[in-house]
Amino acid sequence: MKRFAIYVFAAILGGAVTLGGAKLLGFGKEVQIKTIPSNSFAQVASMPMAGTDANSSTPTFDFSYAAEKALPSVVHIQATMHVKDREMAGGFDLRGLPDPFRQFFGYPQGDDQDGPSNRQGDERIQQGSGSGVIISPDGYIVTNNHVVADADELSVTLNDHEIYDAEVIGTDPSTDVALIKIKANDLPAIDFFNSDQIKVGEWVVAVGNPFNLESTVTAGIVSAKARNINIMQDKTPIESFIQTDAAINPGNSGGALVNLQGQLVGINSAIASPTGAYAGYGFAIPSNIVRKVVSDLKEYGVVQRGFIGAMIRNIDGNLAKDKGLTSTVGVYVDSLTANSSAAEAGIKVGAVAIAADGVQTPTSPKLLEMIGRHRPGEQVDLTVRRKGEEKNIAVTLKNREGNTDVIKKEAPSEIMAKLGASFEPLSKQEAKQLDLDGGLKVTDITNGKLANQTDIQEGFIVTKVDGKEVSSVEDLTRILDHKKGGVLIEGRYPNSPETYYFGLGL
Repeated sequence: MKRFAIYVFAAILGGAVTLGGAKLLGFGKEVQIKTIPSNSFAQVASMPMAGTDANSSTPTFDFSYAAEKALPSVVHIQATMHVKDREMAGGFDLRGLPDPFRQFFGYPQGDDQDGPSNRQGDERIQQGSGSGVIISPDGYIVTNNHVVADADELSVTLNDHEIYDAEVIGTDPSTDVALIKIKANDLPAIDFFNSDQIKVGEWVVAVGNPFNLESTVTAGIVSAKARNINIMQDKTPIESFIQTDAAINPGNSGGALVNLQGQLVGINSAIASPTGAYAGYGFAIPSNIVRKVVSDLKEYGVVQRGFIGAMIRNIDGNLAKDKGLTSTVGVYVDSLTANSSAAEAGIKVGAVAIAADGVQTPTSPKLLEMIGRHRPGEQVDLTVRRKGEEKNIAVTLKNREGNTDVIKKEAPSEIMAKLGASFEPLSKQEAKQLDLDGGLKVTDITNGKLANQTDIQEGFIVTKVDGKEVSSVEDLTRILDHKKGGVLIEGRYPNSPETYYFGLGL
């Protein structure tokens, strides 16, 4: 009993201590919530304003206005190629050989090992898809070169699900821009925006057809400008991409990147990804480049490209220190070609180009973009700095041939049209490096017998045709011009000593 009384007393004493401590420390009082004063460093997080309806002064907090403006102008492109299955062995194209050569490689002349019933199976249909953007009411559509380059047939599906066949008006591998056309009128053309005015951090919307999902809209910001990712294989590429974190996936190629007013900022072209799918980095061709290329393709059928004739370099800390430069902003002129536009205008080696046509050129890609917007014979106004002195110099640009003439689109000869390929002779230096007497390099392959009947890839060097050496386009034309039946092409690739043989029928 005595022990029980002690326990009760201890419990009462502990409760009293607890209540007293709570009162002393302030527990039990009413909790108050105070707003943060406007001059405080802490601010309430709010949704950023994403756009403003053109018919209202009320800000909107979504991307619906941009989507509504852009969606009707973005189309789905289906590209179809007809290719032949082949069996390759030791560099020989067996199944694609024409009749005169088949008996030498184990195939009866005029027949197939698989029998006549399987001839249809030798041809496969490959299909790819991409996007495009309507740029004029009469049916002109801009897309990527890589979407349409090798297609035998093009089908365009509009946002309202109308379907049209399309023809290729022209392509430009150096910028990855292509222009196609459908026979239609009163189409919803998109408005162009001056891509020089787009800012890093600004909201943009990507519209396209990823994974064949029609009319898909994603949003993000401009992550960087004038980005070079070394993706194009052309001799003189222009890579000055707008980088965005708006989700872009396969099928978005050729689609629109627009601002919050639904105006075209760029044409989506590439992604940087270790998996092939979206990983946070998408790249679009600036609208100012697109506008110029499209204008050339419509007017001339080929892009008119101006050159200043200078080797240029980005400036980093090491180069600035080595050359005694006071700033790393601008593009360093490392050397000049003979009779170049830059030299004739008075630009010297060691000059730093800091602007072109009033637009700053902090990097080489931006300077190449600005120059690439001009045709031969036109002037570009360069602001250069050399030895502490700043000058404005007007440079009259030249074409690849070193003059200011307009480049004409040459119609290929009948035999070259059949082959569907372009060739250029090996230079003496290239031939010496490869230990060859000469040859013809395949520089471009489109739709034709070379693509449909052989596995020859761009870069292949043709050394002999039907046992006769070729070192010029004239040699090739002379051998094939009136040829009927089978042709045997012999050659090699620059990175391989092995000789390859390909057969085709004319």
